Parts: sequence; structure tokens; C-alpha cells
Amino acid sequence: MIAPGSRDSARATRRFADPDRATALLTGLGLWDPAGQRPTDSGAAPVVDALADAADPDRAAAGLSRLADRVERAEPAAGGLGHRLRDSAVLRARLVGVLGASSALTDHLVAHPGDWRLLDEDAPTPVDPAALLAAVGADPADPPRGSGGTPARDGSPDTVERLRVGYQRCLLAVAARDLAGEVDLVGTTAALSRLADATLAAAHAVALAGLRPGSPACRLAVIGMGKCGGVELNYVSDVDVVFVAEPDADGGGAASEAGSLRTATWLATELIRIAGQVAWPVDAALRPEGRVGPLVRTLASHEAYYRRWARTWEFQALLKARPAAGDIALGRAYLERLAPLVWTASEREHFVADVQAMRRRVEDTLPTGLAEREVKLGPGGLRDVEFAVQLLQLVHGRADESLRSGTTLVALDALAGGGYVGRRDAVTLAASYGFLRAVEHRLQLQRLRRTHLIPDDPAALRWLARAMGYRPGARADAVTLFQAERARHAREVRRLHEKLFYRPLLDAVARVPTADLRLSPQAARSRLSALGFADPDGALRHLSALTAGVSRRAAIQRALLPVMLGSFADAPDPDAGLLAYRQVSEALQRTPWYLRLLRDTGQVADRLAVLLGSSRYVADLLSRAPEALAMLASDRDLVPRPPEQLRQALAAAVSRHADAAPDAVAAARALRRHELLRVACADLLGTLDVVEVGEALTSVMVATLRAALDAALDVTLDVALRDAGELPTRLAVIAMGRLGGAELGYGSDADVLFVHEPLPGAEAIEADRAALAVAERMRALLAEPGPDPAVSVDADLRPEGRSGPLVRSLDSYAAYYRRWSSAWEAQALLRATPVAGDADLGARFIELVDPVRHRAGGLDPAEVTEIRRIKARVDAERLPRGADRATHTKLGWGGLADIEWTIQLLQLRHAGDHPELRTTRTLDALRAASRAGLLAADDAAALEASWRTAAQARNAVMLVSGRASDQLPRRGRVLDGVARAFGYPPGRDTGEFLDAYLRATRRARAVVDRVFYD
Repeated sequence: MIAPGSRDSARATRRFADPDRATALLTGLGLWDPAGQRPTDSGAAPVVDALADAADPDRAAAGLSRLADRVERAEPAAGGLGHRLRDSAVLRARLVGVLGASSALTDHLVAHPGDWRLLDEDAPTPVDPAALLAAVGADPADPPRGSGGTPARDGSPDTVERLRVGYQRCLLAVAARDLAGEVDLVGTTAALSRLADATLAAAHAVALAGLRPGSPACRLAVIGMGKCGGVELNYVSDVDVVFVAEPDADGGGAASEAGSLRTATWLATELIRIAGQVAWPVDAALRPEGRVGPLVRTLASHEAYYRRWARTWEFQALLKARPAAGDIALGRAYLERLAPLVWTASEREHFVADVQAMRRRVEDTLPTGLAEREVKLGPGGLRDVEFAVQLLQLVHGRADESLRSGTTLVALDALAGGGYVGRRDAVTLAASYGFLRAVEHRLQLQRLRRTHLIPDDPAALRWLARAMGYRPGARADAVTLFQAERARHAREVRRLHEKLFYRPLLDAVARVPTADLRLSPQAARSRLSALGFADPDGALRHLSALTAGVSRRAAIQRALLPVMLGSFADAPDPDAGLLAYRQVSEALQRTPWYLRLLRDTGQVADRLAVLLGSSRYVADLLSRAPEALAMLASDRDLVPRPPEQLRQALAAAVSRHADAAPDAVAAARALRRHELLRVACADLLGTLDVVEVGEALTSVMVATLRAALDAALDVTLDVALRDAGELPTRLAVIAMGRLGGAELGYGSDADVLFVHEPLPGAEAIEADRAALAVAERMRALLAEPGPDPAVSVDADLRPEGRSGPLVRSLDSYAAYYRRWSSAWEAQALLRATPVAGDADLGARFIELVDPVRHRAGGLDPAEVTEIRRIKARVDAERLPRGADRATHTKLGWGGLADIEWTIQLLQLRHAGDHPELRTTRTLDALRAASRAGLLAADDAAALEASWRTAAQARNAVMLVSGRASDQLPRRGRVLDGVARAFGYPPGRDTGEFLDAYLRATRRARAVVDRVFYD
């Protein structure tokens, strides 16, 4: 009778590469009925299924046949193996797993057939250190510590062979449970590490037994390093160790240090020889001076070396140091002595860069053709994970002792718990690390050879995929599924390695002295005062509020703030910067990406500290839109958006609130706030010059005006449709002043003219009334109080100024300019350009005013005199009381007004004859005048330099203080901030900046005196 599910078992032989041979082997094992092509009984079916599902079914069946034959010869009457395989699912999974995955362990079982019982359910613990010690005649209750330890058999071949067999039995038990899926990666590597400790201890005992009588007594500690020290050993790996020795005062008589070291060196050499014959090579190359240095040193010698000579990588290696065998008390003393050096190593100059360079060197040593197949050293391999974790540990572990684990996954979990690594990133990295270690283990188990290379042979690759648990599916075979999964893990590891390993914050944290990471309140006050905080108590309150408690947010802030304090200190106003940072942090405390962005993108944290400590304007905008700080992550995000893109974005914002004009304009103003913040950040960070700032601010203003006009038109149109059927006129907005010249500053108003044209058949009075309603509504919407900066729309440059109508028809403008236009109005029209409303009407307005502003023949002498008179009057009457004319950016000597009036006079006089002067932009007109021979090249250069300096200074005052002002301060933090905005470094005397400003404006004033008043 065939058991349920036997239909699959009946087809089991088809899963073997050689079904005929498999049938013969299974038949010989009593598991298969060749006549019926099915298992012999219900107990045989699961055994057949297990063999067919092995990593290599053919090898598994052949191995079981060999083993059964040896067992039968060794135990002819027992028959235990066959019965237990049928009865025990645990034994079946363990044994078949080994037979299909490891030819080396299969050979061991065949050579020692009784060892299959180690895999049965009731088998003892996989690693029994006592059994290994007993195998070499040492007392497990008294493990050796030095030359006076428990006697053991000497290093004869018989003793070494007993130890080798004992080691392989333990290894078999560990591998069987791993392959059966009973233990995870951490459990497996911990068991292998315990096995290494026990093997080292046994080898040490054998070496002790071989000492010549009368040898000087010593204490010898074996320090596990690398994966052995980290309790994460592979199946086959060099076991890295360091030896430390001391004279043994209890060993029977005094011993000189030199004599003790000779004894210890002999013991260490023997231990290396014996362990190499038993299990794996013991590598002591991580010792001081590497292979050229003495094999054994005293504790004092080790300490002296690490204090004076050790290189960065040697401290990284010590991260995993652990007493593994020998004199454990001496090993602990070794760690206690060197641990403080490990956890201050990151303060060394170029520490982070050195670790990063070392990882790159490892990659560079790989042959190009093998790098992609390397699961350990290649890109996206195990070393990527380990280096990233170790670097984070060494940098942050100085102040956080929870990070000081030598085990990669334990350390990664601690890094995630402390907020140094994102939870999702840590989970992804841990899963990928587990996958790669599993691949490494399967590769090494096959023949118990040290390898990390994915095979390229199809059969070997198929075996590896099956050993990893992949089976053919509906969409792909096992190899395809395995390769896709491996590629995914490699991509994730490489991505996270580059994100964590090259995180700018690491280098910044490493530069913070360890003492500054752990300060008492009093020490913190002193430190804050030394950093330049005017109110250290207030700053300490902010720090306490941000870092108090055990929350993940507080932990991340504790990692960030020591670095950011230095950036705040370098800013003109550290106190204001820290306060603003607290406000932003509290506003975003429930936003999951905020602190993650600061932690993972060091550039954002540094930029944020600089900006908040430099600019009240940015701090105010950011407090209203804290989510906008994400733009600091990339220079690309700080590039002002193109005008058309801005227009579309604001139009979309308005359209979403078509039923409520105030809401529509509020949405547009909120978007404007984001754009102002983008421009201000780019300005302060030096990615925009003053001309680009003016253009960007103008684009933002124009888009805002268009959005507000659309909203105002919608409201007015609703009324018109209700009352008269349609709006009786078309409207255009003409930019004037700095808006027309694309030279806006942060505090500039929007100077405009409103022009309309009645529709055919419309009453002029009704058209005037409708146009006025739209213009007034637009201005009111933009001026409404709210969380965003209001927009002042100034129409004072219209004909007749404030006493004239706010809106005129095109015909009315034509009549006025034909009859009444004066020289100053022509001058104002030099910057006129349409920006909103009906484009055709705007273009016809420009056609109308071109002859006025670009008059053929220029100005007559009386008009020139009139402009000069007006300029003198402006200079005399509009300079605020108490202002310093030398440093007034607008009306001061060589300031903006001087330069703009000078170039505008040249335009009024010569644009009729020189078309290249017909531009609304100051610098373009200035350069055109120079090319036309109307201005000497040196004079043009002096005027341009002064205009740029004054315009930038005016913007900087607004950015630093948060208030618009044309006057440079005489002293104080605002002046310091302005100088910093010009690129002067912290600590430089602001007098240097003022001297440079005055030099530029004096040269320009000399040109103005000659050109404007000539």
C-alpha cells in the first residue's frame, strides 16, 4: 500500500539527473520497488521524497548508499539507520541535508559510520567543548591557562587525529541543524565560533603537553579577531588571532619576561600548527606590525604599539577582539587596556577617509571578471555591510556604549535602535547580509574549502540554487530565481553601503572631540559659551528639550547636535539659529522623514544649521513651511524653477480653489513662500549670483501676479455674468521699476501699471468700472494678512501718480503720453514690460510707449537738466534721517540709484539712435552703452561692480535681519551676517567687507559725477 502523497513519490526518480542509477541505488537501499516504480512502503516514501528534494539528489542517494553499506558492515544486526530514517523526520532532514549539500561531510560519515547518531533527535548539543578537551586528555573542568595548566597528550599524530575527528563531529552536528533549517544564521555562526574556541583551547592543551620540562612559565591568552572574535565564524575560514603573554608568577618560580615570551612563542607556534592540521589555518597577521612583528607580545608592548604606531585599520580590527582561549583573565585585561584606544580612534585625522579608502582598495584588488561573483569582497557583498556597520560603530560608539558589539547583526540592530540607521534600512541590510552569509556557508560546506565565489558552471550553480532552497516554479527555474534574488540583495547592499558608509555626517561626527559628546550641564554651558552662544543657558534649554528622553527622535538628535553645534557656532547668530532649529524640529516632530533626512544626508543638517544661524528671513519662511527643507538635500532642488513651470504650478494652485478667490490666492502665496525659500537658500549657499537672484525673484512675483489676476478675474467675471452677461473689457498688467527690469530684491514691491481696453460695443464707463474692480480686487487679495509674506502692488508710477486713476484704457494712456508726458515718466517707462493679463493688449501698450521712452533724437537740454534736478532732489529728500550716505545701498554715493539714473539717462539720450540700448535691464543697458562707445570700458566695469555689490548687500540685509532696509549697519551681528553672505569667513574683521564696499561705491560715484552730471 502506498501512503498519501505517494503519487509524487512515484515520480521522484524523475528529479534525479540519472534516474536509472537513482533507481538502482534506491532499490539497493530497500526504498524502491522497480517493478511498480514506486516506494516500497509508506515509510520509504518520505525518505525517497527527501532525497529527490536534496540540493544534489544524485549525490544524496549515492552518499546514503555508501553510508548504509558502512553502517551495515559496522552494525550488521542493528538496522538502526534504515528504521530511524523512516520514523524520524528530524533525522531525515538533517542527514539528507548533509548528504546533498556536502561531499566532505558525507566522506566523514562514511569514514565514521556511527556518527549518524549525532544527527538523531536525542543527539547532544552540537558543540561540546568538554568532549574536545577530553579527546586530547585534558581535564574539561580545568582548562589550561598557561604553561602550568592541566596536562594533556602531546602533539603526536594520534592526538591530533583524535582532535580532528572530534572537531569534524561537532562541525557535522552544526551543519546538519543549519541545513535542516532548525537554527538561523546567528545561531549557526555562534555555534561555529564556540567550536573554534573549543578547538583553540584543545590545541593549546596539546601544545602545553609538548613543552620541555623546565621551560619558563608564562600566561598565554589567545584573542579571537575577525569573524571568530565577532562570534560570527564561517564553516571554513582562517581563524584570526592575536597572542598576548605575561610571565606566570604562579607557575613555579620566577620567570624572566624574555624567557616567558620564548615559551609563549613556542606555545603559539605549536597551537597554530596543531589547529591547522585539525581544522583550519590560524592567522596571526592582525598582530602589531603584521607578519614581520613578533608573534607574541606582552600586554604593555601591545598597548605601547597601539598608542604610538597603530594605523586606522588596526583599530577597526580590534573592534571584534575577544578572549577565545588560553588565559581568559589575561585576555580580558588586554581588552580593558586597549578598548579606550579603539573608541577614540575615530578622532584621528582623516579616520573616516582612511576607512573608506581601505574598502576601495579591497575592491580594486579583485580581478574584473570575478568581482561580480564574489559574495564577500565584491560590490554589494559582505564586506560592504561589515565596513559600513563598523564605521558607524567606531564613530558613534564613542558616546554610545550600546553600539560596542563585535557581532555585525547585533551591532546593526543597536545602530537601528539608537537611530543611527533607519529601521527599514537596518531590516533590509540584515536580510541581505543573512542571505549572503547563507550563500557563503553553502559554498564552503560542499567541500569544506574556503571560498566566496559564485560558480559559473551550470551544474554547480544549479546545486547552489537548490542548496539555498530554491526550486523550479511556474515562471522560472531554480537558478533563475536564485540569481534574481542575489542580484536584488547585492543592489540593496551596495545602495545602503554607499548611503551609510559615505554619509557626510560620519566625518563631521568623527571630528567632534569625544569629550564634547558627553558633557555635564556646567561643562555644556562653558562649551556653548566658548562656541559663541550669547545665551548659553538658553541654548542649553533648547538642547535639553531636543534630546531629553529615550525616544528614537531624542537619540537621533543626540547624534546630530554635537555636529550641528559647530555649524551654528560658525554662523553669525548661533542663538537664533538654534532656536529656529528647535522650532522647526518641533513643527516636524511627527514627520517621519525629517530627522532621517538630517541623519542620512549630512549636507542637509550642515546647510540647515548655516542657514538658520545666518538668516532670520529663511528661519521665518521655514517656520511657516518646515517641510520645504527637503530641498536642501540636493543642489538640483535649489535651482529656481523656470518661469513657465512656476506659472503652471501657481495656475494649478489657483484652479483648485476656483470657488473661493481668497483661498486661491492664499494657495498661490503659499507656493510663492516655497519659491522664496528656495531662492534665499540658494543665495546664501552661494549657488546663485545677485543677477540670478533678481531674475528668480522676478519670476516668482510675475507668476504670483498672474495667479492673483486670474483669481480676481474669476470673481469679477462671476459678478459681470450675473449683472451684465460678460466682463466688458480686457486687462493687462505692465511691470515697472525693478520688476520690469527683472531685478527684484527680497523686500521689493511690485511696481505696475494697469491698462485695459473695452470690448467692441462696450460702454467705456462700464469697462472702466470693471477694470478698476479687477485691479482693486487683485491688490486686495495679495495684501490680505496671512502666514505668508504679503505682496504689495504699487501703481504710483502711473500717469499723475497717486492722484491719477488706478486703471486707464489704452486710448487714455495714448492721449496722456501724447499731451502731458514728462521726462521722468519717459524714464519710468524704460523698464515697462507686460507680465500678466491679455498678452496682445500688453504688446500694444509697449508699441505705444516705445516712441516715448526711446525718443528719436533723445532729450533736449532742458529735459536733461530736469532729470538731474529730480535726481538731486531725490538724493536730498528721500535719504532717511540719520542714514549714512556712504553705506546706504540705494541712495548712497555709488549706490543703486546713482548707477541706475546714470544708465537711464544714457538710454533716454541715445536709445533712439542705438537700438541695443532698448532694454529694461540695468546691466544689459550698461554693457550696451559701453559697446556703443557711450561709456568707457573701465567706467562700465566700475558701475557694474558697484551695482552688484550694492544690490547684493541690500538683499543680504533682508536675509540676515528679516527686515527690508537699504542701510548697511555700522556694526554687530547683522553686519557680520552680511559680510558672511559675501563669502567672508567666520572671524574675519567686518571692516574688510566695509572697506571693499566703500572702494567699489567710491569708484562708481566718480564715474557718476563725470557721466551723469557732464
